Amino acid sequence: MAVFAFSVAPLGAGESVADSVAEAVRIVRESGLPNRTTAMFTEIEGDWDAVMPVIQRATEAVGAGGHRVSLVIKADIRPGRSGELTGKVERVEERLAAESEETGHA
Repeated sequence: MAVFAFSVAPLGAGESVADSVAEAVRIVRESGLPNRTTAMFTEIEGDWDAVMPVIQRATEAVGAGGHRVSLVIKADIRPGRSGELTGKVERVEERLAAESEETGHA
């Protein structure tokens, strides 16, 4: 299992890429895999064989208008673990809350 973060955008498509990115995000969400979209990346969790075709379809959709496409992928590969899309963030938040309690800061 792994968490993949990727960013895909058409190059030379003008100032706004929202329509193209929305299509890529729609493909990720329809995959049924755990995912989250932020201002800079879309994160998706699963194994290689499940995730890579989704990223490929999202990339192809962004390039459908004949645009050159920029794709950045980062992966955190952790065999035997699942639920890390939220688990990683929860562990950091727990540590920050414990630290806040220790120092008396809210």
